[in-house]
Order: sequence, then structure tokens, then C-alpha cells
Amino acid sequence: MIPVIMSGGSGTRLWPLSRQNKPKQFLNLFGEHSLFQDTLNRLSGLDKLEAPIVVCNVEHRFMVAEQLQQLAVSDAEIVLEPCARNTAPAIAIAAMQAQLSGNDPIMLVLAADHIIHDEQAFHNAIKQAKIVAEQGALVTFGIVPDSPHTGYGYIEAADKGVCSQVRAFVEKPNKNKAEQYIESGNYYWNSGMFIFKASTILDELKIFAPEIFKCCEQAINQSSNDLDFIRLDAELFSQCPSDSLDYAVMEKTDKAVVIPLDAGWSDVGSWSSLWDNQKKDKQNNVRIGDVFLEQVSNSYIHSEQRLVTVLGVDNLVVVETPDAVMIADKNHAENIKVLVSALKEDHRDEATMHRKGYRPWGHYDSIDKGERFQVKRITVNPGASLSLQLHHHRAEHWIVVKGTAEVTCGDTITLLSENESTFIPLGTKHRLHNPGQLPLEIIEIQSGDYLGEDDIVRFDDEYNRG
Repeated sequence: MIPVIMSGGSGTRLWPLSRQNKPKQFLNLFGEHSLFQDTLNRLSGLDKLEAPIVVCNVEHRFMVAEQLQQLAVSDAEIVLEPCARNTAPAIAIAAMQAQLSGNDPIMLVLAADHIIHDEQAFHNAIKQAKIVAEQGALVTFGIVPDSPHTGYGYIEAADKGVCSQVRAFVEKPNKNKAEQYIESGNYYWNSGMFIFKASTILDELKIFAPEIFKCCEQAINQSSNDLDFIRLDAELFSQCPSDSLDYAVMEKTDKAVVIPLDAGWSDVGSWSSLWDNQKKDKQNNVRIGDVFLEQVSNSYIHSEQRLVTVLGVDNLVVVETPDAVMIADKNHAENIKVLVSALKEDHRDEATMHRKGYRPWGHYDSIDKGERFQVKRITVNPGASLSLQLHHHRAEHWIVVKGTAEVTCGDTITLLSENESTFIPLGTKHRLHNPGQLPLEIIEIQSGDYLGEDDIVRFDDEYNRG
């Protein structure tokens, strides 16, 4: 059985923690590991698992590789989506990739951003589903509902409480309809998790979504290996229709089967669900970070950098990050996407970018920014290098605060130690390299008439970035 981890989401409903450049699946929301890492870790104990296939956005590839490395997972296949095309194409690509070994494996398709509290119940459901999948069924997991939730789609099962045929997939209902579903006993929340043979899902895609099948087949046939990644042909994949597996196949096939899953599942799709799944104080508050509360109840208060104090409120979400503060009534927090859309329309970088940016060589933190200047704290991993590059609109001053820097500036290579500095003139080819065994930290002061991240011309890059 091959675990297939779908990791392409943007997670805007948890803004400002989750943003396009580092969405929720890569955040440590419930402990020392990210949701993506927890998804892999909870598979421990299942028999006969092969190396996982991870399908992710091309922009997140180095984050995926780093988080896999942290788990000592070295044999994963990482497939890069050049653009988002929903779950049907992503699963089609994974199935085709899985068959390249010449086998016809069972695929366990999981989202990278779910939490499951009862791992044993989850394992038991997987074992049951595998048996059914081996017989040619397309199995989905239906979450046993504990409330008439209106934020999930539902699955209507032919029988109650057992593995059975799917009668229908139902869109997110209103409150009255959701209550009727709960009373009936044969409706489940749609988890978006599946088990099936690679050949079975591909055969059904050929029948019900032939254009998706064709585009994916062409894109993977023209794929290329890029470092540790499998890069799909961008032009061919961009022509693929965008559709979910539910719409493309599951609602049309007669092979759809649902297995009930009661394992403390959540898709962490909103601030309310995040509050639901965290430990609370006596006043029913979730406190994370440097938080001081007085006469506060039923609230989620999250501080990343500063002291956050809250007085005399109920049912709020308060989230502080280095560059943004979000305050919302918990009952309205699911509409945070409206705020994010408005920020995008106003061309605010905070809508999609964290102050801290992650790169394959390390990361940077934008400390300050004003007219014609920007200050960053840059951390370069041991042995790592930035690309050989130049900028048309800015010059840079570098000051080493920790470690040793090897600086290429034009035709000159210089070693700099702590408290030493250098100047990179506008239009000069340059490179920063960490030759040491410890992280290198520098302060970079940029000055010029344009300071955007796209003012960069790369001449040589070990990470194959354009």
C-alpha cells in the first residue's frame, strides 16, 4: 500500500497564521510537528507500507523536502504541481506514478492538513478498507458526525453503521437539513480520504473524466526529474480540467463504497475547529504564546511575538503575528477568506506572504521596510549557498552577526567573520555561501528604487530555480 499525501492547499481560512507561501499543513499547530508531518507519523504501525508519494505545489517543494528530512523519510517521491487543478488530477497523477514500478498498488489517499485523535480506530478502518479496495471498490471514509455541521459535505450510505455502497454525495447543507441527516443515521461527513487500487481509479477516470486522464497522462509522460522532485510538464498540466475526485468520479461510479470512521477527525478548516481541538483553560479559552487574559471566555488567543492582553470579551479569535493582527467573532471566523480577498485586491503582501520567507538554503526575516530601503535578517544553513545573482534596482550591505560568510562579489571571493561587513553595488554579480558547520546569520540592508523579490537575475543556482 502506498500512502499518497495531498499537500497542495493554501489554507486561507487560518490567515494570518496560514498564508500562500506557508499554508497550514506546514505549520506546527498542535505540537512539535506540522500537520503534514503528523499525517505521515500516524501511519506508523500499519503493515507493508511502501514509500509515500507527496503531491504538492511547486512553490512548496523545499518545505516538503525539509519536513520529510526532519522525519528521516528519504525515499518519498515528491510530485510537483505547476498549478492547482483540484484533487482529481492530483490523484490521477499519483496513480500513474504509482504504476511506474510495474505493480498495481493499493493507494491510501490522505490530505496533509487533517488531525485524527484515535489512531488505532483510524488504522482499523484502513485495514478494513484495504480488503474492500483489493476487491475493486473505490473506498472513501465517512466521518461519523457528532453535530449537524454545515461546513462539511455529506455522504449518504445505503446502510447504517457498516461498510456499504454510497447512495449519494451531498453538498454542504443548511442547519435544518444537517439535523435531518444526523437523525437518519446513515449520513457521514465527507472526509476526502480514499483507498483504491491505482488501476481501478484510473479505469474510472478514463470512463467518467477522459480529458483529465488524457492531460495527466501526457503531463507525467513528459515529466522530468529535478533534484529530488518529479516536475510535471507545466504547459500540458495547465490544460487539464480542474475538478474534485468526488465530482469527476465518485458521484458517477457504481464502485463507490463508504466506511464509517469514528476517530476524532477534523480538517482544521477554521479558527473554530482549531479552538475545538486544543486544550482549554477553566474559562474555555485556548492560550498560545505570551497571552494575558482577564474576564475572557470561550476564546482563541494566539501570540507569536508580542505580549497580547485581552479584557472582558467572549467568543473571540485574536491572532498576533510579526506583521499582522486579526480579531474576529468566533461565529464569523469562517469568513476570513473575505478579508484575505480584500487584502489581495489592495495588493497587500501580508495576504499571501509571511514576514519570514523560507528558501532551500535557509530563511529570511524582513525586519524593517520603508521608502527606498529594506532590512532583512538572513540565515543560511551550513554548507548552503544562495544563487549567483544580480539586482537591477538595488544595492546591498551585508553585516555578519554569526558564523562565517564566503562572499562572491564580481570577480572577488572574500571570507567574512562576525562583525565584518561588505557592500554589493547595484548590478554586480554576487553570491553568499556558508562554508561553516553552524548556521550563518547576516543583516542585509537593501537600498534602491525597487525592492521587490522579483528583482533578481540568477546565473547559477544549485536548486534549479529560474
